Amino acid sequence: MWRSCQRLFYARPPQAPRLCLTPPVGGPSLSLPGTARTYTPPTERKRFYQNVSISQGEGGFEINLDHRKLKTPQAKLFTVPSEALAIAVATEWDSQQDTIKSYTMHLTTLCNTVLDNPSQRNKDQLIRAAVKFLETDTVCYRVEEPAGLVELQKNEWDPMIEWAEKRYNVEIGSSTSIMGPSIPARTKDTFTSHLASHNMWALQGIEYVITQLKSLILSMGLIDRHIPVEKAVQLSRLEEEYQIQQWGNVEWAHDYDLYELRARTAAGTLFAHLCSESSTVKHKLLQD
Repeated sequence: MWRSCQRLFYARPPQAPRLCLTPPVGGPSLSLPGTARTYTPPTERKRFYQNVSISQGEGGFEINLDHRKLKTPQAKLFTVPSEALAIAVATEWDSQQDTIKSYTMHLTTLCNTVLDNPSQRNKDQLIRAAVKFLETDTVCYRVEEPAGLVELQKNEWDPMIEWAEKRYNVEIGSSTSIMGPSIPARTKDTFTSHLASHNMWALQGIEYVITQLKSLILSMGLIDRHIPVEKAVQLSRLEEEYQIQQWGNVEWAHDYDLYELRARTAAGTLFAHLCSESSTVKHKLLQD
């Protein structure tokens, strides 16, 4: 059943490299002695299970690898709040081939972060960290030159700011000053109240997306389904893409960064949506 869920969260071209949620120990690494490049693949381990299933326990939905229950890195029982999220996580484990590539399992990693909470942050701290990005939001900082980039930022970013101001009934604005725009306290309070309406799980996904895009505005556009992942990533990389058009690509490095950012952003967005689901999945027999 969960095999059909794969297409929901792998939002990158078929030939794009599988990318990590956080840089794993031992790779990937890039070396530039002169013009030479070397790539060290992350450490992998052999797949030790045959079948993956989900079951409902007292604390929520659990993941079973054969007859063993999945645990977090801190040895806590891996339990998620929604059946849809459990199916998506099970898909990640079922999709592993001969070796387990943990750096491709973005949803599993986000779940582990919530369950183990290694940084020991509470809900208020998550919200404050998310709202703080508004002070340095990507779409609020503008350049004064070159003229082409100035026009591009106006045409691409202004509609997002206008959407956010109308959607949340706030004032945001933009600035060419290094200090950025002056964000009214009422605007911050409005976003704080809105984020507080999400549960701790969904909030973890939202805050993660914000850190990827360096933009609260773009992230809210994703969570509200106003823009797709590809558009949000493109807008967050506007200046970089402009420079690439002017000066060209650097071998495979730019494409790698683009696919990595898309994968992380898609994972965080899907995670937030699945953690907000209250309905159960309708079970039916899938015909080959």
